[in-house]
Amino acid sequence: MAGHSKFKNIMHRKGRQDAVRSKLFSKLSKEVTVAAKMGGGDIDGNPRLRLAVQNARGQSMPKDNIQRAINKGAGGDAADYEEIRYEGYGPGGVAVIVEVLTDNRNRSASNVRACFSKNGGALGETGSVAFMFDRVGEIVYKVEAGDEDAMMEAAIEAGADDVQSSEDGHTVICAFEAIGDVTTALEATLGEAESVKPIWRPQNTIDVDEERAGTLLKLMDALEDDDDVQSVYSNFDISDEIMARLEEA
Repeated sequence: MAGHSKFKNIMHRKGRQDAVRSKLFSKLSKEVTVAAKMGGGDIDGNPRLRLAVQNARGQSMPKDNIQRAINKGAGGDAADYEEIRYEGYGPGGVAVIVEVLTDNRNRSASNVRACFSKNGGALGETGSVAFMFDRVGEIVYKVEAGDEDAMMEAAIEAGADDVQSSEDGHTVICAFEAIGDVTTALEATLGEAESVKPIWRPQNTIDVDEERAGTLLKLMDALEDDDDVQSVYSNFDISDEIMARLEEA
Protein backbone atom coordinates (compact mmCIF):
# COMPACT_ATOMS: atom_id res chain seq x y z
CA MET A 1 0.00 0.00 0.00
CA ALA A 2 1.49 3.24 -1.13
CA GLY A 3 0.38 5.35 1.78
CA HIS A 4 1.18 2.77 4.41
CA SER A 5 4.75 2.14 3.23
CA LYS A 6 5.45 5.85 2.84
CA PHE A 7 4.18 6.38 6.36
CA LYS A 8 6.65 3.78 7.61
CA ASN A 9 9.47 5.51 5.76
CA ILE A 10 8.71 8.96 7.16
CA MET A 11 8.64 7.51 10.68
CA HIS A 12 12.12 6.12 10.20
CA ARG A 13 13.52 9.26 8.61
CA LYS A 14 12.31 11.32 11.56
CA GLY A 15 14.61 9.36 13.84
CA ARG A 16 12.06 7.06 15.49
CA GLN A 17 13.93 3.86 14.64
CA ASP A 18 14.54 2.73 18.20
CA ALA A 19 10.99 3.35 19.39
CA VAL A 20 9.54 1.75 16.27
CA ARG A 21 11.77 -1.31 16.61
CA SER A 22 10.87 -1.79 20.27
CA LYS A 23 7.17 -1.59 19.43
CA LEU A 24 7.65 -3.97 16.52
CA PHE A 25 9.44 -6.55 18.68
CA SER A 26 6.62 -6.38 21.21
CA LYS A 27 4.00 -7.07 18.56
CA LEU A 28 6.02 -9.86 16.96
CA SER A 29 6.54 -11.45 20.37
CA LYS A 30 2.81 -11.35 21.06
CA GLU A 31 2.04 -13.09 17.77
CA VAL A 32 4.63 -15.80 18.48
CA THR A 33 3.19 -16.36 21.96
CA VAL A 34 -0.40 -16.56 20.70
CA ALA A 35 0.58 -18.95 17.89
CA ALA A 36 2.41 -21.23 20.34
CA LYS A 37 -0.50 -21.19 22.78
CA MET A 38 -3.02 -22.05 20.07
CA GLY A 39 -1.07 -24.73 18.23
CA GLY A 40 1.83 -25.81 20.44
CA GLY A 41 5.51 -24.96 20.47
CA ASP A 42 6.60 -27.25 17.61
CA ILE A 43 7.45 -24.97 14.69
CA ASP A 44 7.29 -27.77 12.12
CA GLY A 45 3.85 -28.86 13.28
CA ASN A 46 2.38 -25.39 13.78
CA PRO A 47 2.12 -23.36 10.52
CA ARG A 48 1.05 -20.16 12.28
CA LEU A 49 3.99 -20.37 14.67
CA ARG A 50 6.36 -21.04 11.81
CA LEU A 51 5.25 -17.85 10.05
CA ALA A 52 5.38 -15.85 13.27
CA VAL A 53 8.93 -17.00 13.99
CA GLN A 54 9.97 -16.40 10.39
CA ASN A 55 8.67 -12.84 10.54
CA ALA A 56 10.42 -12.24 13.85
CA ARG A 57 13.70 -13.49 12.40
CA GLY A 58 13.18 -11.33 9.32
CA GLN A 59 13.07 -8.27 11.59
CA SER A 60 16.26 -9.34 13.39
CA MET A 61 14.48 -10.13 16.64
CA PRO A 62 16.95 -11.86 19.01
CA LYS A 63 16.68 -15.66 19.18
CA ASP A 64 16.36 -15.59 22.96
CA ASN A 65 13.34 -13.29 22.71
CA ILE A 66 11.69 -15.57 20.17
CA GLN A 67 12.28 -18.68 22.27
CA ARG A 68 11.02 -16.93 25.40
CA ALA A 69 7.80 -16.04 23.58
CA ILE A 70 7.38 -19.63 22.37
CA ASN A 71 7.93 -21.02 25.86
CA LYS A 72 5.45 -18.57 27.33
CA GLY A 73 2.73 -19.59 24.90
CA ALA A 74 3.41 -23.32 24.91
CA GLY A 75 3.63 -23.34 28.70
CA GLY A 76 0.16 -21.89 29.08
CA ASP A 77 1.38 -18.79 30.93
CA ALA A 78 0.17 -16.33 28.31
CA ALA A 79 -3.04 -14.35 28.61
CA ASP A 80 -6.02 -15.29 26.46
CA TYR A 81 -5.82 -13.02 23.43
CA GLU A 82 -8.65 -12.26 21.04
CA GLU A 83 -8.26 -11.26 17.40
CA ILE A 84 -10.52 -8.36 16.42
CA ARG A 85 -10.83 -6.31 13.23
CA TYR A 86 -11.97 -2.69 13.43
CA GLU A 87 -12.98 -0.66 10.39
CA GLY A 88 -13.47 3.05 9.93
CA TYR A 89 -12.83 6.19 7.94
CA GLY A 90 -10.03 8.71 8.18
CA PRO A 91 -9.85 12.32 6.91
CA GLY A 92 -11.14 12.70 3.36
CA GLY A 93 -13.12 9.47 3.45
CA VAL A 94 -10.02 7.27 3.49
CA ALA A 95 -10.82 3.66 4.48
CA VAL A 96 -8.89 2.15 7.40
CA ILE A 97 -8.70 -1.43 8.69
CA VAL A 98 -7.16 -2.08 12.11
CA GLU A 99 -6.22 -5.59 13.27
CA VAL A 100 -5.98 -6.03 17.03
CA LEU A 101 -4.69 -8.81 19.28
CA THR A 102 -5.95 -8.10 22.78
CA ASP A 103 -6.69 -9.56 26.20
CA ASN A 104 -9.20 -6.77 26.91
CA ARG A 105 -11.82 -6.09 24.21
CA ASN A 106 -13.24 -3.03 25.99
CA ARG A 107 -9.84 -1.38 26.32
CA SER A 108 -8.98 -1.94 22.68
CA ALA A 109 -12.33 -0.70 21.40
CA SER A 110 -12.04 2.46 23.50
CA ASN A 111 -8.46 3.14 22.41
CA VAL A 112 -9.11 2.57 18.71
CA ARG A 113 -12.25 4.72 18.80
CA ALA A 114 -10.29 7.51 20.51
CA CYS A 115 -7.56 7.36 17.84
CA PHE A 116 -10.14 7.87 15.11
CA SER A 117 -12.12 10.61 16.83
CA LYS A 118 -9.03 12.64 17.85
CA ASN A 119 -7.56 12.55 14.34
CA GLY A 120 -10.40 13.48 12.02
CA GLY A 121 -11.82 9.99 11.58
CA ALA A 122 -14.75 7.85 12.65
CA LEU A 123 -14.94 4.21 13.67
CA GLY A 124 -17.49 2.25 11.62
CA GLU A 125 -19.25 -1.08 11.78
CA THR A 126 -17.56 -4.37 10.87
CA GLY A 127 -17.76 -4.69 7.09
CA SER A 128 -18.10 -0.96 6.48
CA VAL A 129 -14.84 -0.72 4.51
CA ALA A 130 -13.50 -4.28 4.11
CA PHE A 131 -15.30 -4.61 0.76
CA MET A 132 -12.85 -2.03 -0.64
CA PHE A 133 -9.92 -4.37 0.03
CA ASP A 134 -8.82 -7.84 -1.07
CA ARG A 135 -7.49 -10.36 1.45
CA VAL A 136 -4.21 -11.57 -0.08
CA GLY A 137 -0.86 -13.01 0.92
CA GLU A 138 2.22 -10.79 1.08
CA ILE A 139 5.72 -12.27 0.92
CA VAL A 140 8.58 -9.80 1.33
CA TYR A 141 12.21 -10.33 0.29
CA LYS A 142 15.17 -8.04 0.79
CA VAL A 143 16.63 -6.38 -2.29
CA GLU A 144 19.65 -8.72 -2.09
CA ALA A 145 17.42 -11.70 -2.96
CA GLY A 146 17.77 -10.92 -6.67
CA ASP A 147 17.05 -8.43 -9.40
CA GLU A 148 13.56 -7.59 -10.66
CA ASP A 149 13.62 -10.13 -13.50
CA ALA A 150 14.77 -12.95 -11.22
CA MET A 151 12.04 -12.14 -8.71
CA MET A 152 9.38 -12.04 -11.40
CA GLU A 153 10.46 -15.39 -12.80
CA ALA A 154 10.52 -17.01 -9.36
CA ALA A 155 7.11 -15.55 -8.49
CA ILE A 156 5.51 -16.78 -11.71
CA GLU A 157 6.92 -20.26 -11.16
CA ALA A 158 5.62 -20.25 -7.58
CA GLY A 159 2.09 -19.31 -8.65
CA ALA A 160 2.05 -15.74 -7.32
CA ASP A 161 -0.15 -13.00 -8.77
CA ASP A 162 2.10 -9.95 -8.66
CA VAL A 163 5.56 -8.65 -7.75
CA GLN A 164 6.48 -5.11 -6.73
CA SER A 165 10.20 -4.34 -6.71
CA SER A 166 11.90 -1.18 -5.45
CA GLU A 167 15.15 -0.04 -3.85
CA ASP A 168 13.69 -1.20 -0.51
CA GLY A 169 13.09 -4.81 -1.59
CA HIS A 170 10.59 -7.10 -3.30
CA THR A 171 6.96 -7.71 -2.38
CA VAL A 172 5.24 -10.79 -3.80
CA ILE A 173 1.44 -10.90 -3.76
CA CYS A 174 -0.53 -14.15 -3.97
CA ALA A 175 -4.00 -15.48 -3.24
CA PHE A 176 -4.77 -15.73 0.47
CA GLU A 177 -5.40 -19.46 0.17
CA ALA A 178 -2.07 -20.01 -1.60
CA ILE A 179 0.25 -18.37 0.96
CA GLY A 180 1.71 -21.66 2.16
CA ASP A 181 2.33 -23.18 -1.27
CA VAL A 182 3.75 -19.99 -2.81
CA THR A 183 6.02 -19.40 0.19
CA THR A 184 7.39 -22.93 0.04
CA ALA A 185 8.06 -22.66 -3.70
CA LEU A 186 9.81 -19.30 -3.32
CA GLU A 187 11.95 -20.55 -0.46
CA ALA A 188 13.22 -23.38 -2.65
CA THR A 189 14.53 -20.79 -5.13
CA LEU A 190 15.26 -17.67 -3.08
CA GLY A 191 15.65 -18.84 0.51
CA GLU A 192 13.66 -17.70 3.53
CA ALA A 193 11.57 -14.55 3.12
CA GLU A 194 11.87 -11.51 5.35
CA SER A 195 8.16 -11.70 6.18
CA VAL A 196 5.10 -13.72 5.19
CA LYS A 197 1.61 -12.65 6.19
CA PRO A 198 -1.96 -12.12 5.03
CA ILE A 199 -2.78 -8.45 4.38
CA TRP A 200 -5.68 -6.26 3.30
CA ARG A 201 -4.79 -4.83 -0.11
CA PRO A 202 -6.84 -1.82 -1.31
CA GLN A 203 -8.60 -2.28 -4.63
CA ASN A 204 -8.15 1.43 -5.38
CA THR A 205 -6.32 4.30 -3.68
CA ILE A 206 -7.45 7.82 -2.79
CA ASP A 207 -5.16 10.82 -3.34
CA VAL A 208 -5.14 13.15 -0.34
CA ASP A 209 -4.12 16.81 -0.17
CA GLU A 210 -1.48 18.19 2.16
CA GLU A 211 -3.88 19.31 4.90
CA ARG A 212 -5.62 15.93 5.11
CA ALA A 213 -2.33 14.07 4.71
CA GLY A 214 -0.91 15.58 7.88
CA THR A 215 -3.94 14.60 9.94
CA LEU A 216 -4.11 11.19 8.31
CA LEU A 217 -0.51 10.40 9.21
CA LYS A 218 -1.25 11.40 12.81
CA LEU A 219 -4.15 8.92 12.81
CA MET A 220 -1.94 6.15 11.42
CA ASP A 221 0.77 7.04 13.94
CA ALA A 222 -1.66 6.88 16.86
CA LEU A 223 -3.04 3.51 15.77
CA GLU A 224 0.39 2.00 15.15
CA ASP A 225 1.55 3.15 18.60
CA ASP A 226 -1.24 1.32 20.43
CA ASP A 227 0.07 -1.83 22.10
CA ASP A 228 -2.97 -3.91 21.11
CA VAL A 229 -2.81 -3.00 17.41
CA GLN A 230 -0.93 -5.50 15.27
CA SER A 231 -1.51 -4.09 11.77
CA VAL A 232 -3.10 -1.06 10.10
CA TYR A 233 -4.17 -0.90 6.45
CA SER A 234 -5.55 1.98 4.41
CA ASN A 235 -6.28 3.01 0.84
CA PHE A 236 -4.71 6.48 0.78
CA ASP A 237 -1.91 7.73 -1.46
CA ILE A 238 0.24 10.77 -0.80
CA SER A 239 2.31 12.35 -3.57
CA ASP A 240 6.09 12.50 -3.23
CA GLU A 241 5.90 16.32 -3.28
CA ILE A 242 3.48 16.47 -0.34
CA MET A 243 5.43 13.83 1.56
CA ALA A 244 8.64 15.83 1.11
CA ARG A 245 6.98 18.94 2.55
CA LEU A 246 5.61 16.98 5.49
CA GLU A 247 9.11 15.70 6.25
CA GLU A 248 10.42 19.26 6.37
CA ALA A 249 7.65 20.45 8.70
